Amino acid sequence: MGFWVVIPAYDEERSIGATLRRLAEQTDTGFTLVVVDNGSTDGTAQVVKEFAAENGAFDVRIVHEPEKGTGAAADTGVRHAVAAGATHVARTDADCLPHRGWVAALKRAFGDGLEMVSGPLLPRTDEFPLKFWERRLLPAVIDLAALFGRLRPGNQDPLYLGPYVMMPGCNVAITADLYERAGGFPRTRIEDVHEDRALVNRVRYLTGAYGLRDDVVVYGSVRRLRAYGLVRTLGWYADHRYRPPVVDIR
Repeated sequence: MGFWVVIPAYDEERSIGATLRRLAEQTDTGFTLVVVDNGSTDGTAQVVKEFAAENGAFDVRIVHEPEKGTGAAADTGVRHAVAAGATHVARTDADCLPHRGWVAALKRAFGDGLEMVSGPLLPRTDEFPLKFWERRLLPAVIDLAALFGRLRPGNQDPLYLGPYVMMPGCNVAITADLYERAGGFPRTRIEDVHEDRALVNRVRYLTGAYGLRDDVVVYGSVRRLRAYGLVRTLGWYADHRYRPPVVDIR
């Protein structure tokens, strides 16, 4: 299995080091990593280069995508991986910590016949001390967003081959074949389109072999929740009904 991990990154000098170290701690390091520098103005690329020089567990590559947008950067990374021989590609984000068994769990899911897989997104606890309500709130926000997704008219079409499943872009993996057949992530900015939702719906026209696994766990930053607050965060995920003046929270 040619397994790759893609990380789109924009001005993540302070966060991406922890993400890289967590990948180096995976129980299965049989993968290649590609970080897509999405026009960063800080030292993101330098942090990755220093990690690559010190890391011996897996190959690390950096590619550059000047077109602003998580969709554009993620698509560039996946297509780079596929062109280099990847058969399966996972994506996480530069402010996230995959569980140490994340890669192994994804490989098991693919071995069981899934072509696209995701799992729980839980709050990070290492960025700053979390209050009790913050620990509870991120999973609740995810659950509400998933419910909204199932009810959203745009996610309903009799031609879909399976139900809507929320698969956050920071915790998703897909076969190279299905990615190319589906057209990949739309090359958009996150403030315009939630590219992960768009990819899920593209896949639903092609196959029902997708789903969630409880052991495919990623811990995500709560910085957006802390910056926006609960109501505005829900509005952001509900088709951008809330549009913040600053999208890239750092």
